[in-house]
Amino acid sequence: MTKGTPSMGKRSRGKTHIRCRRCGRHSYNVRKKYCAACGFGRSKRMRKYAWEKKRVIAGTRRSI
Repeated sequence: MTKGTPSMGKRSRGKTHIRCRRCGRHSYNVRKKYCAACGFGRSKRMRKYAWEKKRVIAGTRRSI
């Protein structure tokens, strides 16, 4: 096992991600067969998390 610069050349062999059929983003992993952006191939529901959204401070219109 080597690390560093020689290992970087192995990254250019093939495509890790291709365009997703559901969301259209370049996030569908060919080997794992699921989209990192929308979760296609892993679940029927769209991938979304609460930490992705900005929270609005109560009483004001400013977000954190």
